[in-house]
Amino acid sequence: MLPRGGAARSSAKMLLPVFGAALDIGYRRLRGAVFSIQKYPALYLADLGSAGVALAVALLLRYGFAELSTRPETASVLLWSGAQYLAICAIIFPLSGLYSRNWKYGSISDLLIILRAVLATSLLLISLLFFSTRLIDMPRSVVPMQSLLLIAFLAAARLSFRADEIPLARPVFKNGRRNKGMGDDHQVPLLLVGAGDAAELYLRALARDPNATHVPVACLDKNADQLGMSLRGVPIAGRIEDFEQVVAELQQANRRPRHVVFTEAPANFGETASDELLRSAERLGIAVSRLSQPTEFKRAKGDNPYELRSVELTDLLERPQAALDREAIARLVRGRRVLITGAGGSIGSELTAQVAACEPAEIVLVDNSEYNLYSIDMTLAETLPNVTSRSYLCSVRRSQRVEEIFERHRPELVFHAAALKHVPMVQMNPREGILTNVIGTMNVANAAKKYGTLAMVQISTDKVVNSTSMMGATKRLAELYCQALDLQGLETGKGPRFMTVRFGNVLGSSGSLIPLFKRQLARGGPLTVTDPCMTRFFMTIREAVELTLQASAYGFEKQLGQGEIFVLDMGEPVKIIDIARRMIRLAGFTPDQDIEIKIIGCRPGEKLYEELFDETDKRITSPVPGVLGAVPEPIPLPTLRDAFARLQRHAERGNDPAVVAVMRELLPRYEHEAAMTKPPAVNKKRGRLQPARRSKPGGPRRQIYQNSARGGLRLPD
Repeated sequence: MLPRGGAARSSAKMLLPVFGAALDIGYRRLRGAVFSIQKYPALYLADLGSAGVALAVALLLRYGFAELSTRPETASVLLWSGAQYLAICAIIFPLSGLYSRNWKYGSISDLLIILRAVLATSLLLISLLFFSTRLIDMPRSVVPMQSLLLIAFLAAARLSFRADEIPLARPVFKNGRRNKGMGDDHQVPLLLVGAGDAAELYLRALARDPNATHVPVACLDKNADQLGMSLRGVPIAGRIEDFEQVVAELQQANRRPRHVVFTEAPANFGETASDELLRSAERLGIAVSRLSQPTEFKRAKGDNPYELRSVELTDLLERPQAALDREAIARLVRGRRVLITGAGGSIGSELTAQVAACEPAEIVLVDNSEYNLYSIDMTLAETLPNVTSRSYLCSVRRSQRVEEIFERHRPELVFHAAALKHVPMVQMNPREGILTNVIGTMNVANAAKKYGTLAMVQISTDKVVNSTSMMGATKRLAELYCQALDLQGLETGKGPRFMTVRFGNVLGSSGSLIPLFKRQLARGGPLTVTDPCMTRFFMTIREAVELTLQASAYGFEKQLGQGEIFVLDMGEPVKIIDIARRMIRLAGFTPDQDIEIKIIGCRPGEKLYEELFDETDKRITSPVPGVLGAVPEPIPLPTLRDAFARLQRHAERGNDPAVVAVMRELLPRYEHEAAMTKPPAVNKKRGRLQPARRSKPGGPRRQIYQNSARGGLRLPD
């Protein structure tokens, strides 16, 4: 044991780094405060002058001119306390951050900085006066009055930075003309749809831009309570349903709009109302655009956040954004090694962009397409050059190559998006669907388990529900395999989390509906639709990936959904023929007149109605916003492994009938050549589509996983 003197010296040595760090922080803060004064020297001197004036005015208000003339000692009190107060303000004002921000962009939240600075200086003044004079000659009411006056003076000084925005008894925009700017010939009258925060920011940006060529004449809004009010001088003239009436009134006032701008996503106002406005604007010859959203992912550097863009079909079909917990998503990814299969595909590339934005330690890109891998690798290098990445040409069918990549990088998170996804192609090539969607998923999942991955997320599809296609059936087997591995980890208490996220069609993906219709429109039509009654669930790629990441974050962090499938809430299904008509109208044509819509009949494996839940799934309420839950009837892991080995053997030998036979052992409801044309039953109480009921099939008896006390599922004893 050290003697007391030695112990004291040892403690002092341990405290020296702490004191050194504190001194370093204090020095850096003081240096920053001094530097901030150099940016606003005039404001600093004005603030000190305001402090002295506020104290003098407070004393004057307390005593009045008459009483002050009979109290000559008050002058000495004012000089003494004023000198102390100015010294305090000279130090506290810079340290409180009053000069470390650009006050041209100050907001109400910055008022807290002023309040904090005034409170600190007032408390210090009271303390000094108490110890020096016991507050004998300073009335108690002076300090509160002085504080209120100083807050007003400091706020007024900072408001002067935005003097150009003060309307001074006139609106920012008046009678359709900017208060300062170009002549009428160069101005485009603008009608805004939406009178919320985005519209206010856009109007503020227009007012600041001396070269802006658009001038707003009125706003429409979905909220009837705002009618008759104005937004930064622009009248809110009606609701979105009143579009034609408002245009007629503006035309009578010689302010007819030549451009309509959605300040929010058109879907926020309802698909029907937005669609009707587009038709009316087309009929009246008025251009329609939307604002770029500042929060959109993958926005190029230097893009104007208030740039006007043409309205796309995705804007009409996109629903209001589900609540996102971006902090949970960041915690899932930040500082971890992440591997993404199918990284160059539609879903994979969006996954790559959003994961890379969350600061992973390393991102490993795997794809079987050389061009797709090259494209996403170049995009990542250009947009996020600081992210460590590695790209591999690899087919997930090759287990040895997959394990080699896993062994080299030891990924902590795996997102498995690689798949063959086009129903007709996989229907005509069933063995390829087996080798990629089933065996490929098994290879990735086995490697994740072998090399210590924390969690694997598999991207699935609504085609797995009551499968009538080979693509859907293969993805269903992939779901069952990941479910079995997840349940095994729950039973043993070790191993990765295996999570599956299921959703429907994504708008704009390669080979999907929208690019096909665009190509057909470019040729002058016709647009081909398989059946007038065919419906599908739709979601934008961005929203699908955001909800996938959120479901994964909640599932991993809170251990939710063990043995379950996360099903994204995609709202109500949309008729394909309605999408075709909307795209024709957005292109400026009239459906069935300028552009023909041709019915060509269902293709092999296609269903008229897609569903999100299989009739054997147990539907549950998920605690994840925007996500539903399904518990499929599990199949034991040994049964799956044995069947997968036979599937791989038959597929590699080209024995398609044997492949289908093994699949029917695992999925007795699967009908390889059938297509479900019966619409799903409607549950009138809930108002949502439910799976059409079928008779229970035969087949081998399956073991059922039961609920455990841990909130998951387990094998029966």
